[in-house]
Amino acid sequence: MTEANSRVEVVAATPAKRAARAWPWLRAIRSEHFTLLLCAAYALAAWPLVPVLFSAEVAGDLVANMMPLMVLAVGQTFVLIVAGIDLSVTSVIALAAVVGASIMTNSGGYIPGNAGVPVAILAMLAVGAAVGLLNGLSVTALNMPAFLVTLATRMFFSGFAIWYTTFHTTSSSISDLPGAFNEIAGGFVARIPLGRSTLSLPVLPVICAVAVTILAHVILSRSRLGRDLYAVGANRSAARVSGVDVERTILLAFLISGLSGAIAGILLSSRLQTGTPILGENMLLDIIGAAVIGGTSLFGGRGKISWTVAGVLFLVLLDMTLRLRGASLFVIYIMKGGVILIAAALDVLRNRSRIGR
Repeated sequence: MTEANSRVEVVAATPAKRAARAWPWLRAIRSEHFTLLLCAAYALAAWPLVPVLFSAEVAGDLVANMMPLMVLAVGQTFVLIVAGIDLSVTSVIALAAVVGASIMTNSGGYIPGNAGVPVAILAMLAVGAAVGLLNGLSVTALNMPAFLVTLATRMFFSGFAIWYTTFHTTSSSISDLPGAFNEIAGGFVARIPLGRSTLSLPVLPVICAVAVTILAHVILSRSRLGRDLYAVGANRSAARVSGVDVERTILLAFLISGLSGAIAGILLSSRLQTGTPILGENMLLDIIGAAVIGGTSLFGGRGKISWTVAGVLFLVLLDMTLRLRGASLFVIYIMKGGVILIAAALDVLRNRSRIGR
């Protein structure tokens, strides 16, 4: 190696070494297991204040609350990886819920009773796919910002869900759903003995959420679509030059997010046993926050499903401990907002260190 080459390597390495000396804690923050370690540390710190935290009953509620949010956050991860965002997912939940309920309700549904359940589920998935395609086409074909598109579709379809409900019933929701649909969330419960207590887990929601999570992990880590998603999020121009169909990749990301909203709508409306146009309206902060807390970058090109699952666990754990302590709703919002803001700030630091600024 010549003296000139050696000098070039030293100069090139200087910014990275300087960053390492300035921010030695960045290595811990950038660790793939950081959020899981944070969950463990938080749980241990909260245990003396909430002694029932490690009880079987609380663990069962924790898992039940995680399942719909996990499905939604997984779908949001796909959109964030391509440097987009989907604010319309909560309106997908509501619209899918009322459309499905209007089909199968025993009180004047289009196909009332258990016979209408498969049709209603397919219709709910179709709603999610349609909204996802609309978002994706608006971003790709019209070159509109994802934030503006999904904010507008969120407002539109939230209002449409309210109109649709009033068109089909005089009440604020569509109830009297068939038993076969209600059993999706609560009809099959696995009871696992844990010492003197029993852990109760809703079987079908757990199977559904785990299946979605595993499928998403396989897509991102072992498929060409996954590689294309990361390439588009990292640098769209370079991805296009490399032969990636950028528009198709972004469209599929929004389609997956829409379908995840529909699946969550099925789980939530079955759990509530009614279709309501306000279902999931307060979940948007949790959906985006779980992915960001897990480590998925708001700048695109970085994220893993395992990180998102860890983010969901932390956010649900934080919510449950605050509720068990009797915290008011505004305190819970303040705490969640603060945590998500810190996670976003850390994402900025990670991005700056990655590009050497």
